[in-house]
Amino acid sequence: MEYIEANKQVTYDMTNSMTGFGRGTAGSDLLTVTVEIKSVNHRFHECTVKMPRVYAETEDKIKKSIATYIKRGKVDVYISVESEKPSSHKLIVDWHLLDEYAQFVKDASIRYGVDEDLRIRDLLKQTDAFTAVEVKEEHSADQVILDALEEALRKLSDMRMNEGKELENELRFQVQSLKQKAEYAMSISPDISKKYKERLEKTIREYANSLDENRLLTEVAVFAEKADVTEEFTRLLSHIKQFEHALDKNEPIGRRLDFMTQEMHREINTVGSKAGDENVAAAVIDMKSILEKIREQVQNIE
Repeated sequence: MEYIEANKQVTYDMTNSMTGFGRGTAGSDLLTVTVEIKSVNHRFHECTVKMPRVYAETEDKIKKSIATYIKRGKVDVYISVESEKPSSHKLIVDWHLLDEYAQFVKDASIRYGVDEDLRIRDLLKQTDAFTAVEVKEEHSADQVILDALEEALRKLSDMRMNEGKELENELRFQVQSLKQKAEYAMSISPDISKKYKERLEKTIREYANSLDENRLLTEVAVFAEKADVTEEFTRLLSHIKQFEHALDKNEPIGRRLDFMTQEMHREINTVGSKAGDENVAAAVIDMKSILEKIREQVQNIE
C-alpha cells in the first residue's frame, strides 16, 4: 500500500458524513504499527495526532495524507508502535556543564585550601548533565506508519460515505416534503386578500348604513400589498431547487447546505409574519418543523 502524495485528491462519489472510525495495521520485521482514526462534526477541519515522540517528525506527512481524504470535521488520530526488539538508547552528555563543575571543584580546593580529588562517581551525581534518549531504528518507520494510516483512512472513508448516503436519502425526502408544503401554501396565499375583502365587507355592512366601495377597495389593496408573499415563496422554492442540485455534487457541500438552510428559514419566517391566514400559518409551522429536521441532518454533512 503506497503513501498518498499531498497533492493527490480523493474523488468524492457522493455526500459524505463527518462521522466515522477507521483502524489500520502494518508491520515490518522490526515493528508493528496500529492507527485508529475517529472523526466527528466540526465547523472546520481540525486534526490532532497522538503518537510516540520519537516518530513525531512523521506528523506533517500524516496530516497531509489525512487532508486528502477529509475536508471538514474534527479528526483524532491515535498511533501505537510496537517494536519487535528492545528499544535502544543513547546518552547525551552536557560536557560544558561537567567542565564547569570540575573547574568549580578545582577552584574551591585552591580557595579554601582543601585537598579534594575529583572522582567519576562525583560527576555522575550531576544528573542535569546526562540525558538518555531513545534511538530510532536504523530503518525508517515512516512508511510503515503511513501504510497503517492509509488502511485506517480507507475504512474511515467507507464509513463516512455509507452514513453520508443515508443522510442524503433522508435530506432528499425531507426537502421534497418542504417543497410540497411550500407549493401548497403558495397556492392558497392568493385567497387571503379575497377572504379579507369578504370579512371587511361584512364588518362595514354591519356597522354602516351603506357600503363605501372606495374605502373597501383601498383597505383591501393596502392589505393585499402587505400580505403578498409571492416573492418570498419564489425565493424559497429557488433555495429548495439549489439545495437539491447541491446534493448531486461530488464535493464537500456541508457549508453550502447550511447556508441555504438559513436562507430558507429566513423566507419561511417572513411568510409567517406577513400572511395573516390560519391555513398559511399552519403550513408555515409544518415547514419550520421539516426545516429543523433538515438543519439537524445538514450539521452531519462534510
